[in-house]
Amino acid sequence: MRKLSQIEENRLKIFTQFSVSLTLIEPTATGLNKSIMDATAAIRNYLKSKNFHDYRLQGQGSEHKIVAKCLIYQEQKIYNSKASLYRPNTKKGDPRIWFSGLTKFAKANDILVLVCFNKTIHVVNISQLAIEKLVQSVILNPIKELLETIDFEESAVSNELLILLKNIAAKGWIPSMLSADTSVGRTLETALGIDINSSKKPDYKGIELKSFRSKRSTRKSLFMQVPDWELSIFKSSREILENFGYWREDIFRLYCTVSASNVNSQGLSLRVDTDLEQLIEFSTNKKVGDFVIWTLEKLHNRLLEKHKETFWVEADSTLIDGKEYFQYKTVEHTKKPILSQFDLLLEQGIITVDHLIKQKENGQVVEKGPAFKLKSTGLDLLFPQSEIYDLLIKSVL
Repeated sequence: MRKLSQIEENRLKIFTQFSVSLTLIEPTATGLNKSIMDATAAIRNYLKSKNFHDYRLQGQGSEHKIVAKCLIYQEQKIYNSKASLYRPNTKKGDPRIWFSGLTKFAKANDILVLVCFNKTIHVVNISQLAIEKLVQSVILNPIKELLETIDFEESAVSNELLILLKNIAAKGWIPSMLSADTSVGRTLETALGIDINSSKKPDYKGIELKSFRSKRSTRKSLFMQVPDWELSIFKSSREILENFGYWREDIFRLYCTVSASNVNSQGLSLRVDTDLEQLIEFSTNKKVGDFVIWTLEKLHNRLLEKHKETFWVEADSTLIDGKEYFQYKTVEHTKKPILSQFDLLLEQGIITVDHLIKQKENGQVVEKGPAFKLKSTGLDLLFPQSEIYDLLIKSVL
């Protein structure tokens, strides 16, 4: 795809402001003449992520073609089109896509926004349509209505959760469920009626909840992810423990933070290899060297899966008669992490990895991580501009 013009970039940002998930396509002159376009990897992944269509499961030939509802937008009108999704018998069945009537609304090398919403592909030509004027218009038009409808639906769950959190905050100090660092999160999740489990999925209807005590300059937990053992020299957490573990309180363990910006006391550090698209953990012990690998693609997917939308909840903490109590007070609401920033923050040591490995009395080795964590000052480096809410008052900070 060609580089977007500044005008196209600005128009694309408007979709982001309305919380619209999308992908882009650039029709070529040949494609318009032949009524055919390549379904690029970005398009295929987008359609699959929206549970709209999976080309990998589609057979070759016209008999396997899928025809779906499609709408092509103009300034004041919508054209009822049809989207054809297929894999031809020729050229190894390279995925194709086409929208009927597209030649009436696009010329070669225009940039088209594709939005999957309500089981329909919505097509908007940001090279030709003045999106900024349309969304600012006092007169309702198809594009403004589409963006506002998506924004309303995307915000429905977050508004619901915000009301629940304000109700919890209004109750004042809530007794902790247990005596542990994790109690601030577990207490809140219990108050919300969320089951405590080890699921990798977000906590509340697609929104991840992360709670922390306000007076601690703690790192924020992003997600847990084991290395790709097939690519790694070491094949298990046991091997990591056996090489770098230590005895403490009669437990053989390895509790440590590993960063790309320094070497820790166990001689461990991280390295981002942008050519191989890998995160590598290595030892300064030359006999060991590089020992485990994560693919950046896997880490990106975990970040997107876990933090598509997140509420970072801050709580005051106090002791009453020896028991900890929490007053939940503010929420920082983030969306859609910037993947390129994730790699940079790894390189800068702003995102680090924690090993939490120990050997039980029966010899079994368990690991709660590896945990990828973000320094408390790095939230606005990983996510676009966030919103902050005071749970104790109604207005937005």
